[in-house]
Amino acid sequence: MRYLAELDAVSVANALTGLALAPDAPLLVLLPAAEAAAVPRFQAACSAQGRSLVGAIFPELIVAGDLCRQGAWLLPLPPGTPTFLIDGLGADAASEAARIVASVRSGLTHFDSPLERPLLALVFDGLLPHIASMLDELYLLLANRVEYTGANSGNESFTTMPCVFDNVKLVDHAVIGMLLPGRHGAALEHGFVVPPHALAATATTGNCIASIDWRPAFSVYQELVSSSYGVTLTPENFYQFGVHFPLGILLASGEVIVRVPVALREDGALFCIGEIPENAMLVVLRASDIDDSTCVARLAERLAFDEGSLIGRDLLLFYCAGRRLHHMQHAREEIARLQRATGAAQVGGALSTGEIGSLRRNGYPTLQNECLVGLPWGA
Repeated sequence: MRYLAELDAVSVANALTGLALAPDAPLLVLLPAAEAAAVPRFQAACSAQGRSLVGAIFPELIVAGDLCRQGAWLLPLPPGTPTFLIDGLGADAASEAARIVASVRSGLTHFDSPLERPLLALVFDGLLPHIASMLDELYLLLANRVEYTGANSGNESFTTMPCVFDNVKLVDHAVIGMLLPGRHGAALEHGFVVPPHALAATATTGNCIASIDWRPAFSVYQELVSSSYGVTLTPENFYQFGVHFPLGILLASGEVIVRVPVALREDGALFCIGEIPENAMLVVLRASDIDDSTCVARLAERLAFDEGSLIGRDLLLFYCAGRRLHHMQHAREEIARLQRATGAAQVGGALSTGEIGSLRRNGYPTLQNECLVGLPWGA
């Protein structure tokens, strides 16, 4: 992993030359939204070298334990890594998942053994309306043929922007994918404690909850937050507090899928990042303080179990933008604690608008909010 601070055309071209990559080694580039204008420079430099490029734009980068709005992360992929970009998404989860699966199956032919399980890393435009449903369809078609990880790109204002790119395209409503060889998979954690009281999402459409227990969703959410945590929610302070009290979808396995309400409609419906199935059982979660959270310890334990020691290695991290809003300045401390817990030489990555993975090894891929996703990078 290499961080590049200056993104003028000469610096970009020189940086790519300095990486001394094998001719068939693709490059993954992570950019903050403030540096979106640099995309054509990376496209031109990679194309001049005959090198495959995939990349995404995020709210901010994670650099040297801090949050940064300039520069870029350059992440060389192993030689021959299959990559793809699929655009024009947003209409039908099943048919669009089938397009992704076709690219994955084509990429799987590059692996010597059908027993090898590469890591499928996906970066979606975070404003796509049915990412969770596409993940469901992917698992139905691919099952455990691959491991799953990824994140959502875009900005924190949740406005449409082109946010994924390859050598020639910079587009929205799209996904980039990589099949990374020789990986045990990434680790995802949120550290939430699930409360005992659950209610049913009685009317939902995609990412929107219209009613909970047959009443307007916001009214019920207000009452639960007030009775459980003593906080009075209003339409005016809704987004300020929504990141502190996300919703959890309870699964039969005992796991919980986290959904952050990010917008309130005039009719009292809640809009979340990620779909909410009708009749899903919901709980209101409370994000822990840094000192009370088990997230970092659990994430470090999973990474060590899957990968062995990370001492001296690099760790790619996607850190939820909503989680940062909850922890504010303490987000930097959580990142620093992860680096200390793992012994990684550097922790770098980006703020994400949604996280992809499973809370247990070989588990079902889910779209989560307020999570950390860690992936050891390099040898």
